[in-house]
Amino acid sequence: MDNFLVVKIFSLTTLAFVVAILWTPILTHYLYKYKLGKSIRNAPNAPIFYSLHAKKAGTPTMGGILIWVTVLVITGLVVFLDQFIGGVFTHLNYFSRSETLLPLGAMVAAALVGLADDLIDVRATRQERGGLRVRHRLLIYGLIALVGAYWFFFKLDWSIIHVPFFGNFEIGWWYIPFFIFVIVATGFSVNEIDGLDGLAGGTLLTAFAAYGAIAFVQERYDLATLCAVIVGALLAFLWFNINPARFFMGDTGSMSLGVTLGIIAMLTNAALLLPIIGLLFVAESGSVIIQLTSKKLLGKKIFRSTPIHHHFEAMGWPEPKIVMRFWVVSGVAAVAGLIIFLIDKL
Repeated sequence: MDNFLVVKIFSLTTLAFVVAILWTPILTHYLYKYKLGKSIRNAPNAPIFYSLHAKKAGTPTMGGILIWVTVLVITGLVVFLDQFIGGVFTHLNYFSRSETLLPLGAMVAAALVGLADDLIDVRATRQERGGLRVRHRLLIYGLIALVGAYWFFFKLDWSIIHVPFFGNFEIGWWYIPFFIFVIVATGFSVNEIDGLDGLAGGTLLTAFAAYGAIAFVQERYDLATLCAVIVGALLAFLWFNINPARFFMGDTGSMSLGVTLGIIAMLTNAALLLPIIGLLFVAESGSVIIQLTSKKLLGKKIFRSTPIHHHFEAMGWPEPKIVMRFWVVSGVAAVAGLIIFLIDKL
């Protein structure tokens, strides 16, 4: 049975990759046909960022559609085959109320909000900042997280957090604000790291792979399969997003995947490993918070530009070098998180 589960997971990962690759030309055609390109902040508002990224103006955004639509198509396909054919397709079906319904629902909700934000951004002129403001994003993350917290606390009766090496702790209704914090922080951090070609896709890939492995060890096989399907779609996205990017992920991708990652971390009760597995997400959002705090309290900047990947750009690092080094760090961090998880299981 274990061998079949491994084959199932890898087969659906491959299927997601192939499906995403096959329909990418259709998506690309419409992104370019309707000139759904990204606007770049003008020089007076962000001179360093503008000087580094002005050449990318007009590159289509909303490429994240490729990821979440592929995930939904694969999920719908296995459910359909299970219902009307059965047999081996029943075993391929990974849609379940207890494991995958909530992350899939949150993914779609956040993706649609992000899509609306991308469309606003596309229509923005060079003289104005398009898209949702940070406080609006945080509010949306909070609302989605509130629904998830309600589901966990009142529907699933979850009120326990696991602290590695110390065990489980009952925290009662404090579970609700903890859940909201995890989802909001993860969603915000993933949104911040989406700033260079291939950066968000590569770091998200290692994070979802790590949580897929955690879910598999916990015998949450449906959740592990969902993570694997997301990884397959991310691989296809990266094929076209590597520098120079054919299209950008956009908020429809970063918001949906960030929220989904946070919910999966909660479902596996391994949320306290997220700062390790997603170390770069913490570094990205942390650099923004530090920069804003320093400018407000001290009147000076700590970094040349934030999030921190732009700081390295301003130092003269080539974009591909930053991205690949961040990939290496994210891979090592994901493995470190898995090691802690496995030792804790001993």
